[in-house]
Amino acid sequence: MDNRTDPRPTGFGYAGTLEAGRSDVAFDQGLRSYMLSVYNYMTSGVLLTGIVAMLFANSAFGQNILVNGGALRWVIMLAPLAFVMVMSFGMNRLSTVALQALFWAFATVMGLSMASIFLVYTGASIAQTFFATAAAFAGLSLFGYTTKKDLSGWGTFLIMGVVGLLVAMLLNAFVFQSGTMTLAISAIGVLIFAGLTAYDTQKIKSVYAHVAGTEMMGKVVIMGALNLYLDFVNMFTFLLSFMGGRD
Repeated sequence: MDNRTDPRPTGFGYAGTLEAGRSDVAFDQGLRSYMLSVYNYMTSGVLLTGIVAMLFANSAFGQNILVNGGALRWVIMLAPLAFVMVMSFGMNRLSTVALQALFWAFATVMGLSMASIFLVYTGASIAQTFFATAAAFAGLSLFGYTTKKDLSGWGTFLIMGVVGLLVAMLLNAFVFQSGTMTLAISAIGVLIFAGLTAYDTQKIKSVYAHVAGTEMMGKVVIMGALNLYLDFVNMFTFLLSFMGGRD
C-alpha cells in the first residue's frame, strides 16, 4: 500500500516530536536548578556577610579596629577587592572547590569591611534598607530572567558607569568632600546597580546553554552568584545613604 497520502503521522515523526518535548522539559528543569543554585549561593553569601558584620561591629576587638583605624583596617577594606580579582582572573585555573572556598572567604571578609555601617546607622534603618533592597533586587532579577528584550547592549554602558562612579567617589573623598555630591553619587549608584542586576541575571541565564553538563557549570554558578552578590551589596550600600538613620 502506498503511504504517501496516509494522513497518520509516521513513527519517525512521532518519536521525533516526543524526543524534542523531552529535551525541552529537561533543559527547562536543568535551567531552573542552575539558577536556583546561583541564587542559593548569592543569598547565603549575603547572609554570611551580614552576620559577620554585625558580630564584628559588636565586638570590642572589631570596634577598636573600626574606630581607631590603623593598617589592619586598610587591609580589611581592600581584601574583598583582592578576592574578586583572584576569582575573576583565576576562574579557569582554579577548581570548583577552590572557587567555593574563595567565595565563602570573600563573603566573610566583606562582612568585616562592612561592619562600620553598624557604628554609623541605626539597626532599624539598616534592616529597613536591607528589605527594601531585597524587594527591589527580586523584582529586577525577575525582569532580567523573564524579559524577551536583549539587555546585552546595557553592558558597556553600565560598566562605564561603574568606572565613572569609582572616579567620582575618589574625587569626592579626597578633593571635593561635598555632601550634595555624595547624595548624587548614591542616587546614580542605585540606578547603575539596579540595571546591572537585570543585565547580570539575563547573562547568567543565557550562559547555561553553553555550560550545561560540563565541568564549567559549577564554576559558572559561583561566579554568577558573585556578580549578583556584588549587585545586591552595592545597591544596598548606596540606598543606605538615603534610608539610613544615623546614631
